[in-house]
Amino acid sequence: MTDRHYPTRPWVGIGVIAFDGDRVLLVQRGKPPRRGAWSLPGGAQHLGETAECAARRELQEETGIEVGPLALVAVIDGITRDAAGAVEYHYTIIDYCARHIAGEATPGDDVSAVAWAMPAELATYDLTPEALRVITEARALLGGGG
Repeated sequence: MTDRHYPTRPWVGIGVIAFDGDRVLLVQRGKPPRRGAWSLPGGAQHLGETAECAARRELQEETGIEVGPLALVAVIDGITRDAAGAVEYHYTIIDYCARHIAGEATPGDDVSAVAWAMPAELATYDLTPEALRVITEARALLGGGG
């Protein structure tokens, strides 16, 4: 068990919604706890690292791409309680969005696959409702086609 399970504080995670035209970049998790699931690139913020630096680092580590200016899309608290009501997991996720500017998307770090998905294809990736929501919000924030 790590201190992420029954934590004494929330864990900060950073997500990036990267667009290339209408396409959004998705990653398939290569390690537990969500092994095999499709999601947005991202991961844990390190001590002493700004949220924006964490976003760029995680995106580079997981996909090999770089993005332009980051815009804040959402802050989401994922809190899971056990049957007794104790906090079993608590993640605060900060999601940014940006446009792809360099690099070829390839799986790296804890990712087993990457995909650039068109809006009509998103349903095939079985994304969480929260991921779908922030993709929609990011697309609107960046002006339509991402």
